[in-house]
Amino acid sequence: MDGTHDPAEPDGGPFGRPLFDSPTARALSRVGVVDVGSNSVRLVVFDGAARSPAYFYNEKIMCALGAGMSETGRLNPRGRERALAALERFEMLSRGMDTGPLVTVATAAVRDAEDGPDFCDEVERRTGLRLWVIDGPQEARLSAQGVLLGWPGSYGLVCDIGGSSMELAAVEGGKVGTCLSSSLGPFKLADIKGGKKGRKAHIRRTLDAMRAELGEQKNRLFLVGGSWRAIARIDMARRKYPLSVLHEYRMTQADLRATIKLIETTDPDTLRSRSGVSSSRIALVPLAAEVLREVLKTFHPRDIAVSSYGIREGLLYGQMPQLLRDRDPLIEACRFAEYKDARLPGFGKVIYHFLQPIFKSFGPERRRIIRAACLLHDVSWRAHPDYRAEVCFDNATRANLGGLKHSERVFLGLCLLHRYANKRDNSRFSDMSSLLTERDCHDAEVVGKAMRFAAMLWLKKDAQLGELRWFPKKKVLELRLSKEAAPLFGEVAEARFRALASALGAEATVR
Repeated sequence: MDGTHDPAEPDGGPFGRPLFDSPTARALSRVGVVDVGSNSVRLVVFDGAARSPAYFYNEKIMCALGAGMSETGRLNPRGRERALAALERFEMLSRGMDTGPLVTVATAAVRDAEDGPDFCDEVERRTGLRLWVIDGPQEARLSAQGVLLGWPGSYGLVCDIGGSSMELAAVEGGKVGTCLSSSLGPFKLADIKGGKKGRKAHIRRTLDAMRAELGEQKNRLFLVGGSWRAIARIDMARRKYPLSVLHEYRMTQADLRATIKLIETTDPDTLRSRSGVSSSRIALVPLAAEVLREVLKTFHPRDIAVSSYGIREGLLYGQMPQLLRDRDPLIEACRFAEYKDARLPGFGKVIYHFLQPIFKSFGPERRRIIRAACLLHDVSWRAHPDYRAEVCFDNATRANLGGLKHSERVFLGLCLLHRYANKRDNSRFSDMSSLLTERDCHDAEVVGKAMRFAAMLWLKKDAQLGELRWFPKKKVLELRLSKEAAPLFGEVAEARFRALASALGAEATVR
């Protein structure tokens, strides 16, 4: 079985109900998903934009259900009790949060354990929850769908590691291809005979067989799973990386080889204190690092990216109509935030179109981030004026947003910082300035000051503000105000318009 079918059913599949009433849905009704893994049991409650769901609630218990299973064939007894207690808690929480029935998915440990069916029965007796036990290829597919939720149109190889298994799935042009599962999880590797040499031979044989089915996979490698994220945190600490967001964190093969060497030569307690990785997770990192080294040698990816999205997000993606999947997750999340929090929902679109002449020479990727900035330009108005610029910057750089490289996060944050502040000296941006070029910083300042000026012409979401004309060769910025907007062009608006022209190195003219 290669897992190329879509596990979601038209009637809602494991959810038992359609999550999206129509392909044009903008908002998601609150929904809860529990992932019963070999190492952790996690509840995530999603809410917010339909195409880019946010984490309304997120809780994880490290139960280690799969620990020792290679020897006993059964779930870890202590882990089993902890998992049952966690599921009882999660079921009660979900009722309080009005999620509807929880969808509860179990992976390698439960599907492989001889007492797995008995565990499922006990879960249902004690909590009323029915575990959906998925096979390896289904697990690989759901992880790949989770990646596609954040990276539409992706090309590459999705690699998801859990406690008892490791899955690979090819993605191409936004579609999931061949899906494979293996026993390369740290719990099972710990019981391989022959020590490190024996493990290395076993890992190589397994990956060679998987590569024979997958073929060449030299595009991006997407890493999904707690052990990979722990290694990424260690890489961040080693590189003194300025942004702590794991999603879309990029690494090269050379980066990872250096970090794997650090893991091999450093005491686990030291690694834990430097990186902030939990003690239960750090215990699995050395074995996971052995697997990752061989994955790099086998597939030689162009680059490596961490995905915080996996099985849980993949379940949602599997229910989305194609029209919804085709939307931009970043723009959808920003549009939802505007309609929820801005004082004048819809005015961001007016500002974006009004400012277009300034940005007509920019490429589509940069204009996309500017569009997001315009949608978010007023969502932090409740913050105290003295801190509004920094609140905007923090929200953009740390928010749960898909479809954003780290440099784009910082660019978006700097645009919004300049929406409320003329200067960026001694701001939170200083620590992250290495992620942008001087040209990026200048462009973000222009965008921010443009929004700062345009927000003064506040009318309504379908307002006609007038017209901006930008003549880059002549260095002239011309403003032609509409009759309804002209009375709004007071002293402060004029000062902001001239500040925008100054940032462009241009002469300001008004008609």
